[in-house]
Amino acid sequence: MGKGMGSSSKESKKTNSFVMQAGILAAAGMIVKVISLIYRSPLLSIIGLEGNNYYSAAINIYTIILLISSYSIPSAISKVIAQRLAFKEYKNAQKVFHCALLYVLIVGGIAAIITFVAAPVLVSKNPNATAALRVLAPTIFFSGFLGVLRGYFQAHSSMVHTSISQILEQIMNAVVSILAAYLLIHFAAGEDATTQAIYGSAGSAIGTGAGVLTGLLFMFGMYMLNRKYLHRRMGRDRSKHEESYGEILKVIFTIVTPFILSTFIYNCSTVVNMYIYYYVMDYKQVDTVLYGNHYGIFSTQAVAVVNIPIAIASAMSSATIPSVSTTFVRKEYGRTRTQVTKAIQMTMLVSIPAMVGMAALAKPIMQFIFPQKDSLDMASGLLAALSITVVLYGLSTLTNAVLQGIGRVNTPVIHAVIALVVQVAGLMALLLYTNLDTYALACANIIYSLVMCLLNQWSVRKHLKYKLDFVKIFLKPGFAALVMGAVAYGVYHGLYILIPVSRLVLLIAIGIAACVYFVVLLLIGGVSEAELKAFPKGAMLVHYAKKFHLLHA
Repeated sequence: MGKGMGSSSKESKKTNSFVMQAGILAAAGMIVKVISLIYRSPLLSIIGLEGNNYYSAAINIYTIILLISSYSIPSAISKVIAQRLAFKEYKNAQKVFHCALLYVLIVGGIAAIITFVAAPVLVSKNPNATAALRVLAPTIFFSGFLGVLRGYFQAHSSMVHTSISQILEQIMNAVVSILAAYLLIHFAAGEDATTQAIYGSAGSAIGTGAGVLTGLLFMFGMYMLNRKYLHRRMGRDRSKHEESYGEILKVIFTIVTPFILSTFIYNCSTVVNMYIYYYVMDYKQVDTVLYGNHYGIFSTQAVAVVNIPIAIASAMSSATIPSVSTTFVRKEYGRTRTQVTKAIQMTMLVSIPAMVGMAALAKPIMQFIFPQKDSLDMASGLLAALSITVVLYGLSTLTNAVLQGIGRVNTPVIHAVIALVVQVAGLMALLLYTNLDTYALACANIIYSLVMCLLNQWSVRKHLKYKLDFVKIFLKPGFAALVMGAVAYGVYHGLYILIPVSRLVLLIAIGIAACVYFVVLLLIGGVSEAELKAFPKGAMLVHYAKKFHLLHA
């Protein structure tokens, strides 16, 4: 009996550690998204809607090439290395690392060259984006190495290094983007507005590259600091089977390829939507600059804000893959199910109130971040429409990672193809037969994320014999979030009558709303003391909850 209790306690600590690591990565993801939004507003003021249009077109193509070449590397490599670390095969784990570096050297190099040379063709619908895309080409090459290093540390259950590198990357991106855009536009001061916009978009792209290079240098430095320990550990490796480099390269290709396909199809919907939108608007003979600017508002404002809470699901996914892979390969299926439950619960505890808050305060939020009056109404309307995707993308992203972690790497690929087909049909119909314009893009995002969410959830239940506690994970946070949303809406509009300073009133409303959500959630039993302790700063949250008699000692 004592042994059983000790084992249970040990498992609980491991699960809490997994949640804590995921929490660290999620917090970093949130900080990164906030920094991204903070610098977006002054950057938009510098490059204007036209420059933003060119940058959006370039960054979408850059993203799709990155998806094919290196975006999935951290998740795939962390899975392969974690499986070897689970059985203390340290030499094999190091060989995986070396082979991964060779893989991104070749694939990333080819992708960067193709991007630079074929840039005019890739952005043929928006040729003024060519300069920005060519500036982004070297970044594709460096991103691969950064991804391998992040995956290596994630496999060792160390999310701190990745978190710090992400924050440093985004800070450098923000500083250099604003500075480079300003200097290049100043350099083109005697030219027409379009030429200045092209220079400004190229300056924004320089910032992206500077950020990736900064993150890479930091991660390389961390690896060098830990190299002696890693070599000592390899010296203690007593595993009988040592894999050849040929075997490992074969494993990398068989694991990385499905990861890339899944991530590519899952994320390429953005680029597919962009092309469909451009072609249909051309077919309808809408002014090119007008619909280009509208798409820029959709992608770099509304979607950018929605992506802040979705970053939590992405971070949770990165932490989930090595952890789930380790327990699953050891046949510890009970622990695997517990980890999946914790990951989904933590994600929903943030995603659900974020969805409600964005819907209730869409306009004040957009006015706070992007005060440009010519785009405010459209951006805030799109944000409200997209708010539901916070929950849907959160769940689908996380269940993607779970399926990949348990070896069902092809399943998310199939689901992504089905979702993409359904979404394309829906978007085409909405654009051709309605006047929804960019709201059709929002509807397409909802359709895609909903189909992915349902298909993935069905597969996780099937392969893990797993069932969600619907009441605790969805209904209780949902109820607390609705109360919070009503309070947030009332406080904002009530205070604004007395204090007509939107930004100040918004911060007060958000602060009060967060407290209301926390209190209601605890009162209805939406989270237990043990679960609360697993969160970053959980001990402090428990202390205050008990102090105000929201939790019983």
